[in-house]
Amino acid sequence: MLKRYCSLIAVFMLFVAGCGYTTHSLLPSNYKTIYVDSFGNKIKVTAEQSNIRMYRGYRPGLEGDITKATIDRFLFDGNLRIAPENTANLILKGELIDFRKEPLRYDANDNIEEYRLVLTVNMELIDPATDKVVWKENSFSGETTYTTGGSLAKDESTAVVDGVNDLARRIVERTIEAW
Repeated sequence: MLKRYCSLIAVFMLFVAGCGYTTHSLLPSNYKTIYVDSFGNKIKVTAEQSNIRMYRGYRPGLEGDITKATIDRFLFDGNLRIAPENTANLILKGELIDFRKEPLRYDANDNIEEYRLVLTVNMELIDPATDKVVWKENSFSGETTYTTGGSLAKDESTAVVDGVNDLARRIVERTIEAW
């Protein structure tokens, strides 16, 4: 009886350990390839600054960096292959709508010591076979923080690369994991 009880516990433990996390895509099996359309830039560079939007910014070519980083991230992930638009099972379209640099921490003299960069996009994933939208995300963001001094200091250009890579990672996770 004790052997049987121990065996049942062992089988139960194996079952519980096998549940949960998987590295496979949660997309339907008919989706094997994706085309990432070039992200557009819809940042309103002529919009007036306000107290709320004091740190709005613009960096030329940022939308191209997002497109390239997203393609690179899909290649790294490996669940969907990159394909030409006319043969892809999915098409990802997006547009950059905001780039902000927000102060997070100040020193005793009110100098900014730490910033948060936030990149915000609108995007949609389309199934071209049915011409239906698989999902649509508005105001989807990637971000990073950086300090201006000390041993962990970064320049803004390095922080922008980190923010773009974070956004690309989140885009791929949204596509693959369907959360």
